[in-house]
Amino acid sequence: MNQLLFVVIFSEIAVIIVLSFRTPFRKLTLMILDRVNRGRGPVVVKTVAGTVFMVMMSSVYSVMKIRKRWIDDGAANMTDQILMAKHLLEATLLGGVLFLGLMIDRLHHYIRELRIRRKSMEAIKKQGPAFEDGKPNGSDKANALEGEIATLKAKLKHLESDIENKTKEMDAAEANAVALRKQSEGFLLEYDRLLEENQNLRNQLESLDQSASHSGSKKNT
Repeated sequence: MNQLLFVVIFSEIAVIIVLSFRTPFRKLTLMILDRVNRGRGPVVVKTVAGTVFMVMMSSVYSVMKIRKRWIDDGAANMTDQILMAKHLLEATLLGGVLFLGLMIDRLHHYIRELRIRRKSMEAIKKQGPAFEDGKPNGSDKANALEGEIATLKAKLKHLESDIENKTKEMDAAEANAVALRKQSEGFLLEYDRLLEENQNLRNQLESLDQSASHSGSKKNT
């Protein structure tokens, strides 16, 4: 197992060295890492890393257990020393595997981010002259949108003016209605007054007729 761990560690060191310099092997390594990060690759990598971590913790626990036995016994035999050295070497190698794997993952992430930023900067530089000439990409769409916005603004102003005119007409109609209502109330009051005067006149005429008829009857007698 230790030999396998040494092979894995040296392989990881080689990958880190390849990623650190611009060589043809760097692109190939990045392509392999990109494929590993797709699909179920991350799940498999996390599972393997978790297994390695558990084995490392088991080795650390064995070292602590042997050390505790030494303290309790007050002496260490040759077998315990060999076992402790073996477990300590395994824990060290497993920790190195995990650390170097983390370094490869972070280095791959930073290289990918750097490539993306470089591509975006190149795209901006290519679009720079177009913006300087006043003809950016998508100018037709921008002009069409500006025209549509101007049309909508004109329609909005027209609608606002229509609403304002309708509001004024409604206010004028309401004022006329109020004036007519007041005028009709005045007519009703005048009509009531005329009816009252008419009734008073009739009453006066009736009283005059009665007084005239009464005086005539007295003369006849």
